[in-house]
Amino acid sequence: MINSLDFARHGDKQNSAFFEEYLQKLLEERDQLGLTDMIQEIDALMITVDPDHSIQYIAELSLMTSYHYLVTLETEKHWTHVLRIDLNSPDLLVREVKDPNLRGIFRALNEIYPVGARKPNSRYMGEIIRVNNMHEVVKLQEAREFRFFTQDEVRKLELPGNVAISKPSPYTHNIVGYMKRDPGELRVYALGISTIRPDVQAAYDQAKDQQAKLRIDDLILPVDHLATRVYSQNREVAILEYLSWSSYFFWGAYNIWDQNSSTNVTKSVHGFAETKSPAKVFTANNTPYFVNHLEKLPSPTETFVRNYGPRLHHIALSVKDGTRDGKENIDFVVDAIASQGKGFLLDVIGSKEEGLKQIFSNASEHSSLIIEYVQRYDGFDGFFTRDNVAKLTEAAGVEEGVLEQQAKLSQGIA
Repeated sequence: MINSLDFARHGDKQNSAFFEEYLQKLLEERDQLGLTDMIQEIDALMITVDPDHSIQYIAELSLMTSYHYLVTLETEKHWTHVLRIDLNSPDLLVREVKDPNLRGIFRALNEIYPVGARKPNSRYMGEIIRVNNMHEVVKLQEAREFRFFTQDEVRKLELPGNVAISKPSPYTHNIVGYMKRDPGELRVYALGISTIRPDVQAAYDQAKDQQAKLRIDDLILPVDHLATRVYSQNREVAILEYLSWSSYFFWGAYNIWDQNSSTNVTKSVHGFAETKSPAKVFTANNTPYFVNHLEKLPSPTETFVRNYGPRLHHIALSVKDGTRDGKENIDFVVDAIASQGKGFLLDVIGSKEEGLKQIFSNASEHSSLIIEYVQRYDGFDGFFTRDNVAKLTEAAGVEEGVLEQQAKLSQGIA
């Protein structure tokens, strides 16, 4: 039997006695129930965009990532575009709402936040995780008081009928889906009518042609990690909740003192490469927003959550180690993408001596998600250096939509 507690702990962030007690209890229980063995890698990432944004977003992703357009699944109220690299990496399901007046639970999660409400359907929804016995996993999770949408609710929400889907988390607002699939078996999503849309295919082809001309198509690798931002008071429970839903373990946490925040990492106990089952990172302020006026500390993470809501902040992609035309590959990729009008929040930071280089793109106008590029040197085992993550957190804190909202608040007009 796998021991989910038998992994080295990294970092310097001190957790509460509650966290340490229930981390042990929950993971021991998960192992003993057999859930850890039955729950495997992340099979798909689900993203929703507003009407008329999916084609542009697919073109953006086709240029900036290694994903390929596969097929479109059409239902009455949505198009769901399936993007795939291969079966060793998660799919992307890009779901477009057809009617701008359509209302529902996922839109409601955006509308109570000032910046999130501007794009009411633009959000990361969550992950679909492969399991080898969906009936047993769902039964055990329900016995642990986790809640799922009913089959009728899944049908009304127009989500894949062969996926057991959780209710949104109160801490991250993300959902988790379980899909039964044997290793090597094709991924199939039971949803709507399957077509290849000529307009989507044309946008994809054009972007991939440009990616090839820029000579970056072989340098961008699959997803490395997914970073969620939550309120300071929800950091520990959000991590414990996700560990209970998944077969991940707590890798560790680092205090980012300069930015008054911490970065917390979870990884698969099954030893999958991050490109097969991305690490899940949780970032939170160390102090809540209402003490900022007293402590005068930076608050980029809490500010983001207050304006967008708890949600996924960025998707990180690996860049192949090496150089091209005298540049490190990450610099070559970023320069090429910037030449196509895509913006970045800061310059590439880090170095070969530190073990890795990283950068954040501007938030996508279609999904509100940031793309991070990471190049590791000589097998560097980690997700950041302390200096790098402080600079990345600071850069994300000056994201345009958040700054604009803060200015309105200070003027009393929001």
